Amino acid sequence: MFGRRGNEGPAKSGGVTPPPSSPRAPSAPAPAASTVLVEPAREGSQQRQQVAPPSMQTPTRRRPARTEEYYDTKSQVFSALIDTIDLSQLAKLDAEAAREEIRDIVNDIITIKNFAMSISEQEELLEDICNDVLGYGPLEPLLARDDIADIMVNGAGQTFIEVGGKTVESEIRFRDNAQLLSICQRIVSQVGRRVDESSPICDARLPDGSRVNVIAPPLSIDGPALTIRKFKKDKLTLDQLVRFGAITPEGATLLQIIGRVRCNVVISGGTGSGKTTLLNCLTNYIDRDERVITCEDTAELQLQQPHVVRLETRPPNIEGEGEITMRDLVKNCLRMRPERIIVGEVRGPEVFDLLQAMNTGHDGSMGTIHANTPRECLSRMESMIAMGGFSLPAKTVREIISTSVDVVIQAARLRDGSRRITQITEVMGMEGDVIITQDLMRYEIEGEDAGGKIIGRHMSTGIGKPNFWDRARYYNEEKRLAAALDEMENKSK
Repeated sequence: MFGRRGNEGPAKSGGVTPPPSSPRAPSAPAPAASTVLVEPAREGSQQRQQVAPPSMQTPTRRRPARTEEYYDTKSQVFSALIDTIDLSQLAKLDAEAAREEIRDIVNDIITIKNFAMSISEQEELLEDICNDVLGYGPLEPLLARDDIADIMVNGAGQTFIEVGGKTVESEIRFRDNAQLLSICQRIVSQVGRRVDESSPICDARLPDGSRVNVIAPPLSIDGPALTIRKFKKDKLTLDQLVRFGAITPEGATLLQIIGRVRCNVVISGGTGSGKTTLLNCLTNYIDRDERVITCEDTAELQLQQPHVVRLETRPPNIEGEGEITMRDLVKNCLRMRPERIIVGEVRGPEVFDLLQAMNTGHDGSMGTIHANTPRECLSRMESMIAMGGFSLPAKTVREIISTSVDVVIQAARLRDGSRRITQITEVMGMEGDVIITQDLMRYEIEGEDAGGKIIGRHMSTGIGKPNFWDRARYYNEEKRLAAALDEMENKSK
């Protein structure tokens, strides 16, 4: 299958005896070869390739620092591999078979060129080259780790990761900015997008659903900046949030009822506070017979209902045409007979169309907004409507907001890295020109322990009958709602 192209480089043949082999390490899942084999020769052999140290693969095992000799050897092997391999045949294989073929050819190359390498060094080299050809190069070990929430690459020489709510620098390095940009192009090309000097900003996603943002030179001065928000393979539930201390059991029951009785919900919070995670949790309580339509810039919601339509925005093409904005999607939703509309992130004039939908028979719609408090969330919604060019009086805009939104849920990431649901706030209506709200629950910080962990507790505000009581009674949830509020009140005393 893999023959020599011309007379360059070694070829796999029966006369070649591979070196003594060691048990092969389990290979990390790689994207399909036909998708990711984007001009690997350009990444290839002219400069040395830096790859992930094992400390990033397993927290307990540390590999010695790579030497110049290792990178020289890798460069030669990679060059010989590209000259030998038939990419058109490789693209026909699945990821695992392609990885095994590459390993076999690299073993042959090492034997023919008589490189002096230990078995462990050879295995490291094999894995590094497989990652370069089939995967995302130095990023592969980080993508394989479940304990990493975010990967932040600030040019070829600096990579940070978030673990346990804290940001730490990783030892991952790229050969140069050209290799980093090539990997960014691989990622965004999989969802039909591109990143280069003419289009230097791009949002995309990995095959597993991880959210990706790329900003390339000339906007990013020190080289391409790549940010990956890792996708959790196991979707979190409210029960797990209770175990993590993000909310109390009674607060979780309150959120379940809010999701079940079709309250219009806005989840507010800062970057990385867990807004999308919380939105996913709430969607678990949508009835399975409801038609749900989601609108997102980058599809990452994981709804389990059988009747879900997922929509995603589209950036303009190279001529600056063909853009589909979030507002276009939300407006189109109204023609698709939705029962609930869920907007992954509200950040512009589409908020007006979402509010209109909430107020015209699409109860139970949800969205997220960047804001630090529920009051700021409502103010931001008002500002977004103004930025959309709507010439409406301020009082009219506030009336639209107060009659559309039922509940604002505030999420926050505290300074110790932990995430908490800090407020559950009802929107009561208008009093004069002011939107009236009331908290059903809030989180109060009491201090911190010797290890720097925040100590606090969720407190009831004493509201015995929330504004959505009649809605809860319509869904036969009033008894459970009363019990949850009573228990919250008792625990707060």
